Amino acid sequence: MESETMPTHLEHFTDKSTPVKVPAREFLQIGRRAGYFPSAVARIPEGETEVNVWCSNDYLGMGQHPLVLAAVHDAVSKFGAGSGGSRNIGGTNRLHVELERELADWHRKDAALLFTSGYAANDGALTVLAGTPADTVVFSDALNHASIIDGLRHSGATKRIFRHNDVDHLARLLDETDPDLPKLIVLESVYSMSGDVAPLAEIADLAERFGATTFLDEVHAIGMYGPQGAGIAAREGVADRFDVIMGTLAKGLGTVGGYIAGPSDLIDYVRAVSRAFVFTTSLPPANAAGALAAVRHLRGAEVERRRLAENARLLHSLLNEADIPFKSSDSHIVSAVVGDDALCKRASARLLSRHRIYVQAINAPSVREGEELLRIAPSATHTATDVKKFAEALAGIWLDLGIPTASERKRSSSAVKEAV
Repeated sequence: MESETMPTHLEHFTDKSTPVKVPAREFLQIGRRAGYFPSAVARIPEGETEVNVWCSNDYLGMGQHPLVLAAVHDAVSKFGAGSGGSRNIGGTNRLHVELERELADWHRKDAALLFTSGYAANDGALTVLAGTPADTVVFSDALNHASIIDGLRHSGATKRIFRHNDVDHLARLLDETDPDLPKLIVLESVYSMSGDVAPLAEIADLAERFGATTFLDEVHAIGMYGPQGAGIAAREGVADRFDVIMGTLAKGLGTVGGYIAGPSDLIDYVRAVSRAFVFTTSLPPANAAGALAAVRHLRGAEVERRRLAENARLLHSLLNEADIPFKSSDSHIVSAVVGDDALCKRASARLLSRHRIYVQAINAPSVREGEELLRIAPSATHTATDVKKFAEALAGIWLDLGIPTASERKRSSSAVKEAV
């Protein structure tokens, strides 16, 4: 018999008089057009309309590359839509094994291990690595991704958070820690919201000085930077000084999935005990085939990396000319700082309604309250004309909405410092 009253826990979410406080989330429905991206079809209240996408993580356009699409189609015709099981039970296809070997070779590591997403790779690997041995102390950058934070939390390890990209603070925390305890340093190379790059060589120096193991998330760098697109660590010539490289198949490679690469014994251990790996259905073979085609193409081609770099440099220059504040010019991630949730959403909405340009407003918890931004991602598929039109449109929106310029933000910051 059904209860006449709702369970107390459910009431917490459904009672409108005491609602759970959550940020409003609205998702724009878009259909990416293979062969024409960054053009996409978006569903807005007035109906379907063509838009130009400026916030995709498919930075190099590999999600629509003919070689990738052909590999996916071929794998579907041979193996079907799904893998059929977990890697342990009927779900290991030869394409999974080939891709893992290719990824290991790409990063010059002994072995690699695939996960179903980048999030699962960080969570699943760090839950194991940070928790073994049990007395491990982890040193984690303050702006590390949620998947890293969750993996460390699930590991139960003792954590020391160092200020973002602050090598001196990290050195101090390492120095204050018992030298006999095992240590793990976890960081990203390119940070997803700020777009800045970590001082990898200096952090590698500290790791060697204090005997720490290193775990480097290269999610927003692989494919885009370094020899053969192997990442920032490869570009800086320090990849061999980082024990574990973590990456994704979903950004520079244009498909879906995640992985870690590192020493064979470490990879074997994660393969054996990581719940995020063991207890889930493996990637569809077609996804592995597409990623494998993307890696092999990017290892031998520079055209996509060159276009992305040129578009990023042009956008940085145009936004500087327009006095629009953005966080960093270190990478292709261009985060225009708005600093107000409502204003940021209005800017995003106006770009869409006036110019048919789609850039998602980023608010808490992705960034701290008061640091809301438009996370702009020029891609290899944009043209120079696209970039110029976008910069002009953004400058007009900035003026129309009265969003503080870079100069105004600088003056305001200086005034606050003088007052203090």
